[in-house]
Amino acid sequence: MDTLVVDPFHALHEHFGLARPALLRDKHPRTWVELETGALPVEALATRFFSDGRPVDVAALAAWMRGRYRWVEGIPALLDDLRAAGVELHALTNYPPWTALIDEALRLSDRVPWTFCSWRTGLRKPDPRAFEHAVRTLGRPSSGCLFVDDRPENVAGAERAGLPALRFVDAATLRADLRARGVPGV
Repeated sequence: MDTLVVDPFHALHEHFGLARPALLRDKHPRTWVELETGALPVEALATRFFSDGRPVDVAALAAWMRGRYRWVEGIPALLDDLRAAGVELHALTNYPPWTALIDEALRLSDRVPWTFCSWRTGLRKPDPRAFEHAVRTLGRPSSGCLFVDDRPENVAGAERAGLPALRFVDAATLRADLRARGVPGV
């Protein structure tokens, strides 16, 4: 998130009527990670979102999230240009099964397939196994891939796993970085 799509988690405190520090203090420390690795079903948010077990309307939360997904500025055009040039794209994401909500809102998978979702693989970035799994599944050398992410720790993890990587700042900078690496279509 925040590379292709703006993550509504940054404003989630508004859904619950809390200040952001209160939400971060009160949320269960392991629930989101367990959702992201597929160890916990989304329905468990009803009693596991908050550490104190207070109830959460999961359907209302999902609807709120779906209504707030939006593209990072400039990304749809960049993805369209890359696809038109024949560049193979794959998502490697730490996100729960709510990738379906993103597709309902933005049809992201029309541009980038959800190939490597942590909720399916059980592997989260920056764990080197997440990158190794992707490279192995794609059947190409690490040097034949390019990883892009907004989080420095994920970029560093990819590089430790032998993948060339770029830190995402914005679409214009990414376009320039891709051009400098000789990626067609940009």
